[in-house]
Amino acid sequence: MDKFIIEGQTPLKGKIAISGSKNAALPLMAASLLADGDVQLNNIPLLQDIYTFINVIKETGCQVTFFEDKRSLVFNASSVNKLEAPYDLVRKMRASFYMLGALVGRFGYAKVSLPGGCAWGPRPVNLHVEALKALGIEITMDKGYVIAKAPKTGIPGGEFTFNPRSVGATVNAVLAAVLANGKTVLHNVAQEPDVVQLCTALVKMGASIEGIGNSTLVINGVTALKGTSLDNAPDRIETGTYMLAAIMHPESEITITHSDPDDLGHFIEQFKQTGATISVSGTDIYVKAPKKINPVSIITDVYPGFPTDLQAQWATAMTLADGKSVITDTIYTDRFSYVPELNRLGASLEIAQNSVHVLGNSQLSGASIMSTDLRASVSLVLAAMVAEGNSEVLRIYHLDRGYEFLEKKLNTIGAKIKRVKE
Repeated sequence: MDKFIIEGQTPLKGKIAISGSKNAALPLMAASLLADGDVQLNNIPLLQDIYTFINVIKETGCQVTFFEDKRSLVFNASSVNKLEAPYDLVRKMRASFYMLGALVGRFGYAKVSLPGGCAWGPRPVNLHVEALKALGIEITMDKGYVIAKAPKTGIPGGEFTFNPRSVGATVNAVLAAVLANGKTVLHNVAQEPDVVQLCTALVKMGASIEGIGNSTLVINGVTALKGTSLDNAPDRIETGTYMLAAIMHPESEITITHSDPDDLGHFIEQFKQTGATISVSGTDIYVKAPKKINPVSIITDVYPGFPTDLQAQWATAMTLADGKSVITDTIYTDRFSYVPELNRLGASLEIAQNSVHVLGNSQLSGASIMSTDLRASVSLVLAAMVAEGNSEVLRIYHLDRGYEFLEKKLNTIGAKIKRVKE
């Protein structure tokens, strides 16, 4: 198992490039099972979650080729012969549950294990199940597996309202609906860029989807989808993470390249309130740290609101702000495993229900800290980079799930991070 040794108080200067989005790539990978012919996905990051999902898809018999040097994946589902996603693979990553909508949508049957993923918070799949039922799909449970069966005449389609909004459940419903016999209307759908990209890609493959980017989708089922080439979006969470890393040392000044600023929603406006200098030019974002960070309280929300996947990083930056702030997560109400670890570095954070109260003006000092999930892990790296002395960040395998070459990228702009064996 690897760990990071991080020498702190290093300013960041230079350019850092954004990789393809993991969260946007995974639905596209599932959608590739729906097509007749080859589907090529470009700008795919080299991440553990990507490799895990490749193995899940290969389990069905689908042909998958990863041209890693080109960051390109090619799928051909003509050889699919097993309509199952087993526990040993699905338990490693929650997004594997997308196999449910993809397999039942294309082949009329799916047997998918209940999912795993980060070890925090209750994230039920009831919305996925209820949405598929509304489309006329029969759902049963058997020893930890969800079994989905379409009627012999095919999926009829139907109408469903998501409450609350859910990216994962929206994705599964869309995957199941595009090859249905009839019309499907989905209300209060997730409007995240990942969902917009999926729907746009499916239309390019021949699907009929109206209302893309809005709260209601109208899907008229088609008989087949064709293979095509699709470009994956830049990772907006990686973009926001590096923006926050840049404000945590008063001498930092970086340019983030290959990004899509429009995908950040309201985050940029809230980021400006910290006092940072920021300018956007095409796919480049220039960030210069303020002499002192303004305390800014945030509340996470569905897109275009503040992303829950950036709240740990935001809280970390606020430990250095000139005053108190409150970080409230309305999406996942107990996603605060990073708090005791930041406090070990000298921060002052206190959890109250689904909020974290941050005192600010912390003098961080190096320590040994342990990560428990993907976004908590990167928040600890950000803190260690500005703490006095050296820090150990343990269990960094979480980071390898969602940040491509994190230490290499950060080291090119001034960080001092070593990956070593524990």
